[in-house]
Amino acid sequence: MLFGAGYLFLGRSVLTLGKLIREPVLLAFSTASSESAYPKTMEALEKFGAPKRVSSFVLPLGYSFNLDGSMMYQAFAILFIAQAYNIDLSFTQQVLILLTLMITSKGMAGVARASVVVVAATLPMFNLPEAGLLLILGIDQFLDMARTATNVVGNSIATAVVAKAEAGQPEAEDEPVRQAAPSIA
Repeated sequence: MLFGAGYLFLGRSVLTLGKLIREPVLLAFSTASSESAYPKTMEALEKFGAPKRVSSFVLPLGYSFNLDGSMMYQAFAILFIAQAYNIDLSFTQQVLILLTLMITSKGMAGVARASVVVVAATLPMFNLPEAGLLLILGIDQFLDMARTATNVVGNSIATAVVAKAEAGQPEAEDEPVRQAAPSIA
């Protein structure tokens, strides 16, 4: 899905990006830590052609706020718990869960298993049993690996899209703007 969205903005070059970020994605997957993949991701983005000034700004911002994998995992976990307890959620409730998770998943990068805490905090908001969290705790390590890899892919594609958009913009002048001296009359 992320590569499909990337294709809309980057065209076929998203496939080149996919090849370049393979190593950081595998590193993130195997360590379940996107921070460990950060230096390799920066290198891959430089090879792709993203200027360092863009990638050094957008990538850390994405690590803090663009947590696609975590948000999707949390939404699926909550819907799974609701289904396991045979609780029907209306479409409106599902949209509210999604919006709630979009907000609560921000800024949780670098905190191990923070997704579990967010799911635990969100369950009572929608009258879902907290005990359902035990159903997903057993496989959370494997899911954490997948969501971390997804976060690295999403942040890499977002950085490449911003770099492409910046490439079309004229460079800002580095000269200071001089103001005319007031005339004394």
